[in-house]
Amino acid sequence: MFTGIIEELGSVVRLTDTSEDSALLAVHGPVVTSDARHGDSIAVNGVCLTVVDVADGTFTADVMGETLRRSSLGVLQPGDPVNLERAATLGSRLGGHLVQGHVDAVGKILSREPAAQWETVRFTLPGQIARYVVEKGSITVDGVSLTVAEVTDDSLSVGLIPTTLKLTTLGHKGIGDPVNLEVDVLAKYVERLLGNR
Repeated sequence: MFTGIIEELGSVVRLTDTSEDSALLAVHGPVVTSDARHGDSIAVNGVCLTVVDVADGTFTADVMGETLRRSSLGVLQPGDPVNLERAATLGSRLGGHLVQGHVDAVGKILSREPAAQWETVRFTLPGQIARYVVEKGSITVDGVSLTVAEVTDDSLSVGLIPTTLKLTTLGHKGIGDPVNLEVDVLAKYVERLLGNR
């Protein structure tokens, strides 16, 4: 479980295919690896991965085919920046919202509108997750916990403050770039419970 508060902007060292349906991802992140051990969870652009090895500020993780297909991790290249967050502990402050690190869909950046102190960014909203997204609700974009400013049938927009623009990948991505989307899990549980009545 994560909170969507990015700890560090890391960088991809390599993404190596290990079979037809899996890969090994190496990411440099001195902050998140400072106390990381084999078996720990680290979110990479919102995807929960299990640490396989740690050395010199770099960790490696296995990425199975399902994850490569359902997220944007498969298009990463060496040097690409990535949002990193260690798993929350029971004593952690919940600065964002409850984030599982399970990507629901991949969206794309539609537009960016800079303002004096923030920037409004609009993303595509894939149909299979649209019903879970509400105005002023929470959504995770590339691992960043954000508040939905506006939602339509096929898009959503968020406001990004200077800190988010500077310290996450969302400040560096351009029109058409993919982003990992995770909806608030509470909405899915409510739907399931009401559907069983």
